[in-house]
Amino acid sequence: MNAPDQGSNTYLEKVVAQQAELEGDLRARRSSSAPAALAPGAVPPPPGPLAKRDRALGGAPSGERSAPGPVDVRISGFWRWKNVLVPPNAFVVHTRRGRDEPLHIGLGVSFRFNPSTDSFLVVPGATQTILINAYCICRELQGVLVQGYVQWIIQDFGTAYRKLDFGDADDPMRLVNLQLREQAEAAIKDKVATMGVRDVLSDKQPIIEELTARLRGVAEGQEGDEGLGLRIVTVQIKEAVVSSSRLWENLQKPYRAEQGQIARLAELEAEEAVAQREMAAARIKETQRLEHERELAELRARNESRLFDTEAAEKLRRTKREHDDQREVAELQTETTRHALLMERERHAEEAETGRLRIERDHELARLRAEGEAAVAELRARSRHEQELLDLEREGARAALENERTPAALQARLIGELPQIMARLPKPDELRAITVNGVDQTSVAGLVTQLAAVVGALRAAAGDATGADQGRG
Repeated sequence: MNAPDQGSNTYLEKVVAQQAELEGDLRARRSSSAPAALAPGAVPPPPGPLAKRDRALGGAPSGERSAPGPVDVRISGFWRWKNVLVPPNAFVVHTRRGRDEPLHIGLGVSFRFNPSTDSFLVVPGATQTILINAYCICRELQGVLVQGYVQWIIQDFGTAYRKLDFGDADDPMRLVNLQLREQAEAAIKDKVATMGVRDVLSDKQPIIEELTARLRGVAEGQEGDEGLGLRIVTVQIKEAVVSSSRLWENLQKPYRAEQGQIARLAELEAEEAVAQREMAAARIKETQRLEHERELAELRARNESRLFDTEAAEKLRRTKREHDDQREVAELQTETTRHALLMERERHAEEAETGRLRIERDHELARLRAEGEAAVAELRARSRHEQELLDLEREGARAALENERTPAALQARLIGELPQIMARLPKPDELRAITVNGVDQTSVAGLVTQLAAVVGALRAAAGDATGADQGRG
């Protein structure tokens, strides 16, 4: 690579820092059950009785525990009768002493486990991501940093666990990732060495194709070779940065200069167009100003001439109007005097006519009052006469009704009013009974006979009175 330049490559520093941060985020964490690291020079504490028993039995005698590492494997049971519970997203291989082939192998397979004769290996089955930082030398002998990533997954675990080392308890994939990373960096460096700086920066597809072909040949195998039992999911190149800041600036200068030239020419064209537009606008403005002044001068002259004519016509009109006003005032005074005389004459005539009308009205009112009083007196007499006639007719009708009553009706009425008549009679001091024509006067029949006689006498008297009234009428 080139010697470091005096200036620092800020973009390169940012890319490297982002790559380190991403690598730290993707690094697998150690299991919380792993024993804590001791300080240098510290003496480990002596094991207690429970720890000795667990070591002798090969694990906890009861309950469940998790095996250290990134895969959460739970081991339960006692001594030789233990159960290993594997998550569904992890590969496991279970072997036993004296057996050539594994007892269990596959994804998420749980099984019974005897610590004295059995052994097992658990590997994560999720997709793995390898971050690549390849410091390369291109064809022009310039340093270039190429950053990318490779994602792979276990395809055939039966082949992979035989050919690859998954023995790291903290990170079983660490050694495999390191091997694949070294191979990927070597492939990128070989490809970049045959390319120019501009080709590396502008077209990353040849690097991707070369890296994919080499990794797949190693991981998936070629014709007649089963490979490592892995499958390459994707290969991508993220960044390609020139290490030298001076070279990076020089590579950018032609484009920047070209863009600056285009921008400056655009500015000049814009300034020229603006200047031409400004001159044209100034010329149009000055022409409009001169035309406006000329029109204003002509307008002032026309206004002054029109004002002089208007003043002369106004003076003539005022003189004529004054003569007309004087003549109209004289005529108005004469007309006013004549109108006043006419009004006075009409007022005297109206007063005379009003006096005559008042007198006639008074006579008419007196006549109408007398006629009204006579009519009222006549109406009162007629009303009184009609009232008397009505009274006579009412009396005649009453008499006729009385005359038309039959003896049976009179007797029924007398019988109905007999209790009231008897209640109004004075009480006799003594009671004498006289029999007339053999009829007992104290009986009901005798009383009815007497009452009938009295009613006949009253009817005769009423008939005489009615005849006398009719004679007088």
